[in-house]
Amino acid sequence: MVGNVTSDASQLADTNAQLDTVAAATARLLPAVAALTEADLVEPSLLPGWTRGHVLAHLSRNADSLVNLLLWARTGIETPQYASQFLREADIEAGAPRPLREQLEDLTASHERWLALARVMPADRWPTLVRNRKGGEMPATRVPWMRLVEVEIHHVDLDIGYAPADWSPEFVARLLPQCVTETEPADGTGFTVHATDTGYTGTVGTPATTISGPAADLAAWLIGRSPGTDLTGDLPTLGAWK
Repeated sequence: MVGNVTSDASQLADTNAQLDTVAAATARLLPAVAALTEADLVEPSLLPGWTRGHVLAHLSRNADSLVNLLLWARTGIETPQYASQFLREADIEAGAPRPLREQLEDLTASHERWLALARVMPADRWPTLVRNRKGGEMPATRVPWMRLVEVEIHHVDLDIGYAPADWSPEFVARLLPQCVTETEPADGTGFTVHATDTGYTGTVGTPATTISGPAADLAAWLIGRSPGTDLTGDLPTLGAWK
């Protein structure tokens, strides 16, 4: 019993630290959004077919979708991340044209709802298995990381001066191996990535070439946020990031 209590306490401390990291990332995002103009919202983001308004609407609805996963973990009642792919996309389209004040209020409120629920999650409910929107099973302990990925990557997608180089080393150290695991070359050509600043090395498929560069730049390329012009090596064509 003592061992279980110690394990729960350690897990809760780690989860609380992750929640602090998400809160800090959101605290960087919100003032940057507040500094935008109405005209800025209808300008293209770095995501094809999405304006900045689309990105903000998605961030808000994503926070609510992760509330669903936390409720699932807490109550044991299956609560899908999104009711359906159609409704997910419809909510983003409906939310994209809203004025800045509404976007900012929604982004702030949805973040606070999610964070408040996460802060009071009983320690013994965090290991509960839930499923993401693509059906992948995972413990609820992964939900804070999911939110951090959304906030950090979509902050870059807004194209308002925040870049992969601004990601923290800790974030990149976790993101890059995930990118390697989830990447599939569209042309079937495997490769190795080597981070020149951290020493990390990972492989995709059966490696035929090595791509080198700073860890943040490698991660940005793997998730389609960079053409990879700052990397060395023969860059294969990548499939969509999962």
